[in-house]
Amino acid sequence: MTERVHNFSAGPCTLPLSALEEAQAEFVDYQGAGMALIEMSHRGKHFVAVYEEAIALVRSVFGVPQDFDVLFLQGGATLQFAMVPMNLLSDGRKGGYVNSGTWAKGAIADAKPYGEIYTAWDGADCGYSRMPQSAELQMQSDTRYLHITSNETIGGIRFCEWPQVDVPLIADMSSDYMARPIPWDRFDLVYGGAQKNLGPAGMALVIVRKNVARDNNRDIARYLRYDIHADKDSMFNTPPVFPIYVLGKVLKWMQEQGGVEAMESQAEEKAGILYQAIDNSDGYYRCPVDAGSRSVMNVVFRLPTEELEKAFLAEADKAKLLNLKGHRSVGGCRASIYNAMPRAGVQALADFMATFRSSNRG
Repeated sequence: MTERVHNFSAGPCTLPLSALEEAQAEFVDYQGAGMALIEMSHRGKHFVAVYEEAIALVRSVFGVPQDFDVLFLQGGATLQFAMVPMNLLSDGRKGGYVNSGTWAKGAIADAKPYGEIYTAWDGADCGYSRMPQSAELQMQSDTRYLHITSNETIGGIRFCEWPQVDVPLIADMSSDYMARPIPWDRFDLVYGGAQKNLGPAGMALVIVRKNVARDNNRDIARYLRYDIHADKDSMFNTPPVFPIYVLGKVLKWMQEQGGVEAMESQAEEKAGILYQAIDNSDGYYRCPVDAGSRSVMNVVFRLPTEELEKAFLAEADKAKLLNLKGHRSVGGCRASIYNAMPRAGVQALADFMATFRSSNRG
């Protein structure tokens, strides 16, 4: 096999090698069936077993209570921007939103056609450099939920502490899904694309309180209703077979590593290595994020000039440290260090940063 590189892509991203190797070994002839899993009926015994195991693993690894439904849907997190208000705001109540950056703005824009939406806090005032404190949230009466983006992939900020409000939370967790435990009693629904921490692209994992899924808007297309998907066990139409299968492999790997609690500890350690490299560089590397909101999944940083950033990225590629370019909307550099990124990869990047700085002081 060609030597594996260190892939810092924001998504799709690096996955556990053991999960990939298991999928490779089973791909052409799944469990002696003479065909691949992706060639089989999604209602056949092989896939039903895969599906049921994946559901059980989501519940056990993430500690999902029994009063929540686990749904495997298509359309990614982006479709959920619209499905959430479509389902939950039909009674005329309001949706409060935290505008914390690019993905939060997308959720707000897509929610507006389906209900009364307001911004409880606007990060534009601080250049999206931090998350709000609970006391800063301007909640309005008759609010159904507060929608948050738990981790902004582009801006490199996260909610280090969950908002304390008197309404249920809805969270887009795409880029820190299962990277830490969550207090389920404060959430009605969480969702996210699988392609960052959980598997390949092509699936949204939605976890919704059962009574919320069923007390929803009936005047929308059937595919857009949570109750339909819950009652049909995510098989209202053909589900995303391969992403569900790989998700199961990844969750088994997480379980072997010690579960979500271990992922949280490892994430703090890995992020600490990079933030130390940034903070101890005498300003050569600069993180444009408030220290209290720094993401442990997406570490963003700048160099003294754009020319140096280009050189940094080119030399990093040669060193097999790939996909470190920041999002096109903000520039700079970004290291995405999701659950499957090994500590050795993060340390290799930190060492490279020190070497590059020493050789390019100007």
